Formats: sequence, structure tokens, C-alpha cells
Amino acid sequence: MAPVSVGTSFVGFCHRKDYTYLHIEGQLLFKGKFAIGRGCRFDIGMNAKVTIGSNGFINPFTNIIITDNLTIGDDVAISWNCQILDNDFHEVHYEGKKQKSNNIVIGNKVWIGSNVSIYKGAVIPDGCVVAANSVVRNSFSETNCIIGGNPAKVIKSNISWS
Repeated sequence: MAPVSVGTSFVGFCHRKDYTYLHIEGQLLFKGKFAIGRGCRFDIGMNAKVTIGSNGFINPFTNIIITDNLTIGDDVAISWNCQILDNDFHEVHYEGKKQKSNNIVIGNKVWIGSNVSIYKGAVIPDGCVVAANSVVRNSFSETNCIIGGNPAKVIKSNISWS
């Protein structure tokens, strides 16, 4: 299996004392080569599972807090200062409230722009780009599209990126 790099790669605009913190009580599984940038923080709860595909990276200062399940596909690029959070840590009750899964799924060859927040129940399909500063709370089904805004929605279809 290829190596996993955690907080060692220098991509500019980081300081050598920007430490990456991993607090893993559950499972963190890598399927292949992957890089996690400086200053990232992972907090994976006791019964949680995070599965990360190969040939991708997470740029500096991204926070991942998972209490249930996160799946990240192959060839995924996650930019600076993102937040991935699968739990509200509180609950609001009201009539007609729809229950949804806490699980988050990020497909293969997905590009997530800077400052994106991804919350419980989000599904980002293969080949998608999530625009910078977007807030993703929904499950999308269309592949190869640009998702953006707050709340995020499909803003362009039939795209490709390299």
C-alpha cells in the first residue's frame, strides 16, 4: 500500500508549527496514497468510521468531526479551511421534521473549494465541484456538476475538471 502523509507536506502559506491533530477513537481507514495538510484536525468518535480513498488530499486547516460515518472517494481534492461535520450535537424538535442519516458521502474525483462546510446527510456525487464558501446540507444525485451557495444547489451541469 502507498504511504499516507499527515501534516508533513509544505504547500505554502503554512508555518512549520502548524500542527495536525488526530483524535481517533473510532476507525480511520485509508485505501491508498493520501495526504493530509498541516493544521488539519480530525476528531473521530468512538463508534465512528471514516474511510478515505486513494490519490487525494486535504489542504491545510480543514476540520473533520465525525460521530457516525464519512466516506471520501478516490482522487478527491479538499481545499483550505473546510469543515466536515456529521452531527449537530443538539436536537431541535418540531412538527413534521424529517429525519435524515448523519452519514456523509463524498464521491470519486470531487473537488471541494475553500471554506466549504459539509454537514450531516450530505452526498456529493462523482465528478462534482463544490464552489468555495458553500454550505452543503443535502444529498445530491447529479454527477459531474458544480454545486454551490448557501444552501448549496446545482448551478452548472455536465462539467469536467482536471
